[in-house]
Amino acid sequence: MPAKRRLTMRQLRQMLRLTRDGVSAREIAVMLGVARSTIQDNLKRAAAAGLSWPLPGEMTDDALENRLFDRAGVKQGMRRRPEPNWADIAVELKKPGVTLQILWDEYRAVHPGGYGYSRFCELFRSFERRLSPTMRQEHRAGDKVFVDYSGKKIAIVDPRTGEIREAELFIAVVGASSFTYAEATWTQALPDWIGAHVRMFRFLGGVPRLIVPDNLKSGVNRASFYDPEINRSYAMMAAHYGVGILPARPRKPRDKAKAENGVRFAQSCILGRLRKQTFFSLAEANAAIAGALDRINDHVMRRLGVSRRHLFETVERPALTDLPGSDYEFAEWRFARVGTDYHVEFDSFFYSVPHGLIRQQVDIRATAKTIEIFHRGKRVAAHQRRYGGRRHGTDPDHMPSSHRRYADWTPDRFRRWAASVGPQTEGLILAILAARPHPEQGFRTCLGVLRLYRDVDKSRAEAVSARAVAIGGLNYKSIASLLSLSKTANPGASATADTKPAAIVDHVNLRGPGYFH
Repeated sequence: MPAKRRLTMRQLRQMLRLTRDGVSAREIAVMLGVARSTIQDNLKRAAAAGLSWPLPGEMTDDALENRLFDRAGVKQGMRRRPEPNWADIAVELKKPGVTLQILWDEYRAVHPGGYGYSRFCELFRSFERRLSPTMRQEHRAGDKVFVDYSGKKIAIVDPRTGEIREAELFIAVVGASSFTYAEATWTQALPDWIGAHVRMFRFLGGVPRLIVPDNLKSGVNRASFYDPEINRSYAMMAAHYGVGILPARPRKPRDKAKAENGVRFAQSCILGRLRKQTFFSLAEANAAIAGALDRINDHVMRRLGVSRRHLFETVERPALTDLPGSDYEFAEWRFARVGTDYHVEFDSFFYSVPHGLIRQQVDIRATAKTIEIFHRGKRVAAHQRRYGGRRHGTDPDHMPSSHRRYADWTPDRFRRWAASVGPQTEGLILAILAARPHPEQGFRTCLGVLRLYRDVDKSRAEAVSARAVAIGGLNYKSIASLLSLSKTANPGASATADTKPAAIVDHVNLRGPGYFH
């Protein structure tokens, strides 16, 4: 490394020119704005190197620096002390708990006359600067996996229609080893996003400590440096695997340089190599991607001299956490507020909750088969998920008692109830239900009529029913009026099955049949 100095190459050239013109070191120091001792030190170096003004025309700044500061630019082959294999040092440093101090101690144990600790660190940092950009950040084994979607897509042809549909390319790169995973999904939506993570963990055979995603809406609801808001379903998947989520800062691609570089590398090694192939299904495309992944992970990296797979198997995999007993089942979480009908809506279908939760906010967990509803962390309802048929799924236990009785009302039940009174009453009930656009609209009328007949003998109820059908009085008020008039006209009439009912309507102001003869 060059000795510490405060003069640039331009200032050194100017110093030599002024010295030739007879300017003193003190005056030169004033003109250049530096200490006289600095000028004197550099003049001694120039004299020792045999340099004077004018300098040769081919003398570049690098050549001048090498002449004045003979330690600069020394190559590894010219160093007099033994050096370690810096690639091995870089690999070892990725292992948990390993530091440069430990590696230097081991180096000095083998080479007692080797470099001191500070020079050892300088040489290693110099080696790091020569590595590819994917290795510039320090990543501990088993610490992070970087995930993102490629901006470029894969074309898949529908074999029946010939229509071309584009699929997304999901990329994941493990931090310490650069071990890469990729797959094609139809969309970047939440089910595909989480499903890709599940298959990624299965591919790795373990779980790292952190996931570093981009601020994709499927994963991050609100991007923020201080307090990012993670999607609820994404967070539940992370909790299942025991992994943390650390979104990259918005518009800071260096936070996920592994993923960015992995995406660029995948685009050339996967999309570039597969560009002439035609795929007719997503599975077919993923099979080809798997072959390309093997080439990527088995390729020997030039600077380190080992492959990504070798690094992953020897350094990364032992540091990963074990997978849980089962894969995560995708579930979508949503907030909902219970309506006055004690139902919540999910994808245009309605599911009941206990009626005491009306107007309360609840959490809905939806899988492909079930709908679960939680209130303050406690599950309060579970339903089979509906994709067709009736839009409302109602558990009778969730109803108030009055609604539960109403839920048992059916046209057939009212017909059987009326038939127990007599055929005329059954006909009346059927006529009431038929007169409404929807049978349910006549339920209350039927209930009211049958309750009117509760304390009336059957013959009289039959007569009123027959009269109501004859005159078209198919509402509660008309039938109640007919029943009241029949009671007034025949206060002491006995009703038996063999007795012909008296005239239902008998009033002094009504003209009888004799009026017309």
